[in-house]
Amino acid sequence: MRASSRRAAIDFFRAAAAVMVVAIHTSPLKTWTETGDFLLVEVLFRVAVPFFFMTTGYFLARDEWRGTGRLLKRTALLYLAATALYLPLALYRGGLSPLDLLLEGVFYHLWYFPAVLLGVVVAWGLSRLGLRWALPIAAALYLIGLGGDGWYGLAVRVPVLNALYNGIFSVFSYTRNGLFYAPLFLLLGAAGIRLERGVSLFGCAASLAVMAVEGLWLHTAGLQRHTSMYLALPVCMVFLFSLLLSLNQGRNKTARTLSMLVYILHPWCIVLVRGGAKVLHLEGVFIENSGGHFLAVLASSFAAAGVLCLLRPVPLPADARAWKEIDLDALRHNARVLQEALPEGCALMAVLKADAYGHGAVTAARALRRCGVRSFAVATLAEGIALRKAGVRGTVLILGYTAPEYVPLLRRWRLTQTVADASHAWALADRGPVHVHLALDTGMHRLGIPAEDRAVLDRLYRRKNLIVDGVFSHLAASERLTAEAADYTEEQLRRFYDTVEWLRSEGRPVGLTHIQSSYGLMNLPPQPCDLVRAGIALYGVYSDPDPVRSPLDLRPVLSLRARVVSIRTLRDGETAGYDLAYRARGEKRLATVSIGYADGLPRDLPRRGGQALLRGRRCPMVGMCMDQLLLDITGLPNAAPGDIVTLIGSDSGAFLPAEEAAQTAGTISNELLSRLGRRLGVVVR
Repeated sequence: MRASSRRAAIDFFRAAAAVMVVAIHTSPLKTWTETGDFLLVEVLFRVAVPFFFMTTGYFLARDEWRGTGRLLKRTALLYLAATALYLPLALYRGGLSPLDLLLEGVFYHLWYFPAVLLGVVVAWGLSRLGLRWALPIAAALYLIGLGGDGWYGLAVRVPVLNALYNGIFSVFSYTRNGLFYAPLFLLLGAAGIRLERGVSLFGCAASLAVMAVEGLWLHTAGLQRHTSMYLALPVCMVFLFSLLLSLNQGRNKTARTLSMLVYILHPWCIVLVRGGAKVLHLEGVFIENSGGHFLAVLASSFAAAGVLCLLRPVPLPADARAWKEIDLDALRHNARVLQEALPEGCALMAVLKADAYGHGAVTAARALRRCGVRSFAVATLAEGIALRKAGVRGTVLILGYTAPEYVPLLRRWRLTQTVADASHAWALADRGPVHVHLALDTGMHRLGIPAEDRAVLDRLYRRKNLIVDGVFSHLAASERLTAEAADYTEEQLRRFYDTVEWLRSEGRPVGLTHIQSSYGLMNLPPQPCDLVRAGIALYGVYSDPDPVRSPLDLRPVLSLRARVVSIRTLRDGETAGYDLAYRARGEKRLATVSIGYADGLPRDLPRRGGQALLRGRRCPMVGMCMDQLLLDITGLPNAAPGDIVTLIGSDSGAFLPAEEAAQTAGTISNELLSRLGRRLGVVVR
């Protein structure tokens, strides 16, 4: 099993939930104890379907609900296929009405699909209000549904409620549907509540116990109209889902697919098991014995699902050859650490240029928005458009030059442009209106209007088509702690603040001010600005190993890995690689690794002493070509093809930081990470 799938707790629980659904429809303990069977399948196993809804809400929210349309389309197509599959059984049982198709499903378990379709629309609409309002509204809908389900016998004693439920049941057969039931669990999943693992475990156990008492009391008192909804169920699901999130590391597509297929197929398997038992005269084993019936249905459902899984096309795994592994927990941790380091009133602007320094700009932006980040910076117009196309909201500032003829695209995608110099300002204004941040050149001498050129600044502010939303500059030497660098930085700060104060004194709106980047934050005292542009630090990496004044508890987000594809032994004097670059001195074992300079590694890393980790041991690089890397693994007799090689990151307690690899290559981490090639797979966890 691949490392990314070993702890796919959420996906594995999907399979467990599918087993619970099969048990609900087969009553495995009924032969021996009706009360025990009720407690198991009508109370405890009722966590299964809410879990499915919560996973849907969780992943939709991680994508900022951008994938809602795709989910609805995919669910509708799956529902149509399932409807076609069960239409013969539905007709055999006595036909169906159009409302069955729209609201309830043509067969008893297919209610889930219209509930998803309606519930996602309702939950998405409520999410526009923010979870602070959405969750109470969804909870109110759930309470209405609860009165028509588990607590029906008490609710209908109130005349107003009795009339309400009569009206509801003239449209719906049950209140466990997409209006009353699904939205709450979808939004609880979207909230992604994470508690301490011990708290989650205790809370889950305690709430299950409370739900068991609630269910038995309602059952004994004869108050239930149905058994899908309990007062304690949402509380239980919060703790259960939090526990699964704390355990989850990676995904397992096979488990996801199997669980859905088992859910869809198991009623047909019930029919086939019963029919087969009658033909074979095994009714006592597979029908009258509820345990035997359950096991036969479960086995046949998983067998049928497994066959269908084998028949589907197998996609190429992201970690088949060489890949980047992105740790979103580390990214979120870094964002929190940086936010805590900011002075009061200052916010984080996440720099996502160069595909977020090789980490994946869209993936990073979506994760950071969940941390409260609302401002992003990119280098190019194309990078900004890519974020908008992926549904990333908030301010997106283009730090680089955009040709004036593309101002319509800036407006179309609601992007903010940096004013690169005076001529750029006039040309933008001629094509405007356009939102801009004004770059002041305080000594970097790269882009921006010279900070002291107040005549140009005055003219710029008179141009009506330039909407100045911010003023910023860039520090040239904040990475260094030398006296010369400190003096130069101090002079840049003076020039910047003098100009900002002059603009304010002239009644010119400066908008948001920002001058610090990652090193400016770590090496300078708090600055009176509105934003800090965090780039390399956001990804848990320093540009180089040089010290900083205020180190932060940052965690590396990216690991770079590849696989051993071949191992061979060289005798003394034999050579390997192009141009006889490596010559064995004594008997050596070499591993060929599936990564090369076409993937972004500097070609001269082996010559400069580059290393990689294999089974927790550092191994020297001895050669590199476009697609392969050669490692000396003489000290690892147990190494084998398929083993994972780590070029950046941790392996079995050993660690090879990006800073070290970059320094060895004669560059900085920023360049090394940004160069990592597009043909690398990406594993997000």
